[in-house]
Amino acid sequence: MTEIEEKLAHLIRTVDDLSDVIARQDRELDRLRTRVEMLLAREAARHGESDGGVILGDERPPHY
Repeated sequence: MTEIEEKLAHLIRTVDDLSDVIARQDRELDRLRTRVEMLLAREAARHGESDGGVILGDERPPHY
């Protein structure tokens, strides 16, 4: 009976630890979701303000 109680105690602790991990990950996901929404809104605002030109990363600067 003692062995079963020990195993149960370990299982309960493991479940509690996993619950804490899941709660922390949920908070982190909410934080990241908020940041992504903010970045999308900022990009949409910037796109709305642009003159329609496309900026390419491999484009040569005008002084070349």
